[in-house]
Amino acid sequence: MASRCITIGASAGGFEVLKDIAAHLPADLAVPVFVVLHIAPYEPSLLPEILDKVGPLHAVHPEDGQGFEPGFIYVAPPDHHLLVDNERIAVKRGPKENGFRPSIDALLRSAAYSFGSGTVGVVLSGALSDGTSGLWSIKRLGGIAIVQDPYEARFPSMPRSALEYIEADYTVRSTEIAPLLTRLVQNQTEAQGIPADQNVKEDVRRIAKEIQIAAGISLPEKTVLDLGN
Repeated sequence: MASRCITIGASAGGFEVLKDIAAHLPADLAVPVFVVLHIAPYEPSLLPEILDKVGPLHAVHPEDGQGFEPGFIYVAPPDHHLLVDNERIAVKRGPKENGFRPSIDALLRSAAYSFGSGTVGVVLSGALSDGTSGLWSIKRLGGIAIVQDPYEARFPSMPRSALEYIEADYTVRSTEIAPLLTRLVQNQTEAQGIPADQNVKEDVRRIAKEIQIAAGISLPEKTVLDLGN
């Protein structure tokens, strides 16, 4: 099982940034990449085909229950949450969160629960605040938070919301994201580790409950030690 992952959430104005990231990630990327882009539920999504063509990594819409591999980009299908359920991917039509399905928060939260300090979360351009809660979960469980610089984002609300409530590890321009992700993957020592806080266990239980609500899946209980990848 992979011990690390990259998660990326985008909405309005994030499509071109996603393309740039996919185009500049290396072919030998040693982690899986999970992506949520807000799209209309009634429209077919060609995002995997587009990301597949612009860069060296293979991009797909995953099936519910399938495993994941390093060097692949897994894109949320329309009107379905994309979640990481330990060693497998969950594709579920659970309740909308922040008015969205797929939800960025749901993806980031599930990755934090499964990968702990091995999680890198990225919030890109978009309206409203989807991604803030999920990025908080990543930080809370020891992972790394990256936010697109809101001053260059076409729609700055999502990045601004994340920066208002979370102490991001990196706030960078869109063209700097892929090189940064590559460096972070190559340098595993960047992982923050689980904070030494008596309330972490309770936060882990709350995160698990939120994942179950979004996906209707049962999660094995995690300990702070388990999450310290």
